[in-house]
Amino acid sequence: MGKVHFSEELMKYIQSMDRDNSVVQFSIPGKGRFTLVLQEEDEHSIKSDVDANPELEIMINESQKQYKKGLGMSTSELIKSLTPKDFV
Repeated sequence: MGKVHFSEELMKYIQSMDRDNSVVQFSIPGKGRFTLVLQEEDEHSIKSDVDANPELEIMINESQKQYKKGLGMSTSELIKSLTPKDFV
């Protein structure tokens, strides 16, 4: 089990993963031990979803327009904005 001190080290672990090397264990000092498992990539694509549901294409295009206008929110911002009341 290797120790990860920098994000670059973690990326090296991830980049070395493949079908034969699909499980990596590492520790991050101060956080704990982790097991990273590579799962098979889903052959299913967004295009096939869009072909099956044209409304999805409209939603994706609208989303992209809003993102370009700066109207998006990062995952971190979303998590920070949530309160316990949101889960009642």
